[in-house]
Amino acid sequence: MKTTLEIPDALFRKAKSAAAEQGIPLRALVSEALEEKLSARKAGDKPWMKSFGKLRDLHKDLEKINRIIEEEFEQIEPEDWQ
Repeated sequence: MKTTLEIPDALFRKAKSAAAEQGIPLRALVSEALEEKLSARKAGDKPWMKSFGKLRDLHKDLEKINRIIEEEFEQIEPEDWQ
């Protein structure tokens, strides 16, 4: 399907350059980018999760660290507190 899009000049130049670097037509680059964007949204992913999504289990590690700290402080003798 053909359509007309208004794209800011700077973004158009970047996209055209990226397509040329990959050796594909601009329409292929736009189609791939659109497909990726829609797939990510469809799956419920949040764009920022690509970078920070791996931290979602950090609370387990934090609990472990806090438990270790508490255990170590229990071993400190009262005279060492000063």
